[in-house]
Amino acid sequence: MKTFIHILIAFFLFTATPYVNAQDDLLDELEEETKPEIFEQPAFKAMKIGNLQSTKVAGKKDLYLYVSHRFGTLKDGLTTFFGFDNANTKIQLVYGVIDGIQLGISRESIRKTYATHAKVSFLKQSEKFPLNIVGYATANIRTDLRKEQYPLLEFGDRMSYATQLLISRRFNNNLSLEIAPTFVRQNLVLEPFQDHNQYALGFGGRIKLSKRMSLNADYVYNFSRHENSIYNDPLTIGLDIETGGHVFQLLFSNAQSTNEPGFISNAEGKWFEDVFFGFNIVRVF
Repeated sequence: MKTFIHILIAFFLFTATPYVNAQDDLLDELEEETKPEIFEQPAFKAMKIGNLQSTKVAGKKDLYLYVSHRFGTLKDGLTTFFGFDNANTKIQLVYGVIDGIQLGISRESIRKTYATHAKVSFLKQSEKFPLNIVGYATANIRTDLRKEQYPLLEFGDRMSYATQLLISRRFNNNLSLEIAPTFVRQNLVLEPFQDHNQYALGFGGRIKLSKRMSLNADYVYNFSRHENSIYNDPLTIGLDIETGGHVFQLLFSNAQSTNEPGFISNAEGKWFEDVFFGFNIVRVF
């Protein structure tokens, strides 16, 4: 845990350093001339880095359609055609209510989960402020649970929640990084000794490869995971491809769910042993 705290401190020190050491010379003047071009662009092209939310927020009256697929595990090979027979599909609509505020609804086939979310931009990176700061919250309803299995089941047991503070910085045209302090609440926990309340810290980044392609990765460390848990911390590596009004994301992850309580708390696989291939297709109207 101390290691992640040190990383968090180092991140903020790194972002603050250029502002502390600025000098009034010709080099700084040239640097100032390039800043508006960098700051006018978002740190990330899509609303998700891979699985982790990014600091991008829908513009006013923009409507986004997200279609996400996570196929079954690759390790089953031809038996399931490398997981294609066991796909998890999520369809999501996102709408920019006003500048800096978006709302969304979705349905994911794994655990038959319905979800709503809100995302709010608090601060944007500029010449005067070095970071993007965004708040995110989601509520999920799991509908696959049956009274026959759990006679004492109540509606509240189906609910899970996640809240995140997303903090990113675009360092230059090629590199953006993000951290995401996270809280997850699961009203129903099926693992013995697992806490209902879980605290986690996400990390993500984007490296531009070409005008229309970037390499993305994100990882979430769950501080509250029980030592005997069958689940793992999620790691996702992907490739973003921009094609006009679409962003196409190819992904490899050890989590099949794309909802925050699902992949942060219940990542089923282990990297290099049990990996899920998938993709996100994003269309803005």
